[in-house]
Amino acid sequence: MEGTIKNLVQDKNFGFISVEGMEKDLFFHANELKEVTFSELKIGDRVSFEQADSPKGPNAVNVTKI
Repeated sequence: MEGTIKNLVQDKNFGFISVEGMEKDLFFHANELKEVTFSELKIGDRVSFEQADSPKGPNAVNVTKI
């Protein structure tokens, strides 16, 4: 899947990815980043990822910058 970084919470190392056609944004944590560091991401960056289920709902894993 692909999406756009919509929001970054720098002090807690997480953010949200907006995906066209999806009503809700997907949560991601810095631990799920591959080949990019959290500090390298900026709002508006395009990313690819896989969607996974967690106890709190769907989230993004294996997130890489396109």
